Amino acid sequence: MTRIIAVANQKGGVGKTTTSVNLAASLAIMENRVLLVDCDPQANSTSALGFDQESMKVNLYTSFYKPESLSEALLPTATPYLTLLPSSSDLVGIELELVDKMAREYYLSELLHPVLGNYEYIILDCPPSLGLITLNALCAARELLIPLQCEFFALEGIVKLLHTYEQVRKRLNPELELLGVVLTMYDARNKLARQVKSEAERCFSEHMFKTLIPRNVRLSEAPSHGKSILHYDIKSKGAEAYLQLAKEVVHKRLHKSVA
Repeated sequence: MTRIIAVANQKGGVGKTTTSVNLAASLAIMENRVLLVDCDPQANSTSALGFDQESMKVNLYTSFYKPESLSEALLPTATPYLTLLPSSSDLVGIELELVDKMAREYYLSELLHPVLGNYEYIILDCPPSLGLITLNALCAARELLIPLQCEFFALEGIVKLLHTYEQVRKRLNPELELLGVVLTMYDARNKLARQVKSEAERCFSEHMFKTLIPRNVRLSEAPSHGKSILHYDIKSKGAEAYLQLAKEVVHKRLHKSVA
């Protein structure tokens, strides 16, 4: 049975791709079959796992128009049990190309449906916007995970995403549930970070993950080497945090799985 988790925040630089890649790798290390779908035209998840988006002729974008070629686009990674559906810069065109199509919000859901039985988890790394691609991810997902950076404007930015989440639940995907909010780039020595943590716990008391993702140099370095933090430095604080987050996700089952 498959859990489909969208990792979303329309604000950039909050650790969304870092969370998508390393949560997926951590779940895979636990011997769960995981598909990471790079839904971002910037293709950061793709490059973070060591793949060159420009060298691939099949990817998420081509699969939107040729669903039968999806299996060709799926790439095994250096992490056993972890598969990647890569992105490319062409994906930016989806916003315009699907705008007048019927059921345009469900293209991703329909694309993934045939492979659901192959994975325990599907992680959707969303772009830093609330456009049609993110909407497709929210309609395909059953759970929403929100990375929240420990900075001044973080909580303001999350309000718009939660409004979109409520609208999607009401009009398009009533099965979507809020899995939780995870604090990223946390530094306990920083007074502001502690204040954001306190405020987030007050606002999202029922939905806060206990795991705090630290501000960690090794986490920042790993993508430039085309590796998850588990392959780059499994003994780092960042690796420990994402392994702990994965354990929380496994035990925090909000929704009935989909076959």
